[in-house]
Amino acid sequence: MSVDPNAATTSFPAPPPRGGARRAAAAYLVPALVAAAVGVGLGAYGKVHDPAGTAFNLAGFSSTGAVKSWLATAAFAFALVQLASALVMYGKVPGVRAPSWTGGLHRWSGRIAFLLSVPVAVHCLYALGYQTYSSRVMWHSLLGCFFFGAFSAKMLLLRTERLPSWLLPVVGGLVFTALTVLWLTSALWFFRTVGVTT
Repeated sequence: MSVDPNAATTSFPAPPPRGGARRAAAAYLVPALVAAAVGVGLGAYGKVHDPAGTAFNLAGFSSTGAVKSWLATAAFAFALVQLASALVMYGKVPGVRAPSWTGGLHRWSGRIAFLLSVPVAVHCLYALGYQTYSSRVMWHSLLGCFFFGAFSAKMLLLRTERLPSWLLPVVGGLVFTALTVLWLTSALWFFRTVGVTT
C-alpha cells in the first residue's frame, strides 16, 4: 500500500465548535425579536391608549406642535452628524481620513439624537396615539414604532462580537431612514403648514 507523501501536510479546516451555529443564530435572532417586541408594543399601546391631547409643553414655545417640531429637527440634525461621521469612519468619503475623535462624535451625536427623540415619541404616543386617518399620519405612526424597534436592535448588535461587516451599516441605515421619514412627516410638515414658529 502506498502512502501519499503530501497527506501529512494537507490541512483541513477545524470543525466548528459545538453550539457555535446556534450561538451565531441567537446573536441575530435576539435583536430581531427585541426590535419586533418594541415596535409592536409601542404600536399596541398607542392604539389602545385613549389619547390625552397633550403631554408636555415648554416655556417659550407657542404650542406642543412647535416643541415637537423643533426637538425632532434637532434630533434629525444630530442624526445627520452621525451619518456623516459613519461615512468618514467607514472610509466612504474619498480623500478624508477619520480623525481620532470621529468615533466619539459618532457615538455622542447618536445618543443626543435619541435622547431628543424620546420626549417627541412620548408625546406622540400619550397625547395622540397610533393614528391612521391619513397616509401621512399612518406612515408616521408606523415608522415611529419601527424606529424605536430598529434602534433597540442596533444597540444590541453593537454588543455582539464577529458581526458581518455589512450588518451594522444596514441596521444603522434603517434607523436613519426611519428618522428621516419621521421628520419629513412631522416637523417639516408642521413648518410648511403652520409656519416656522417657536
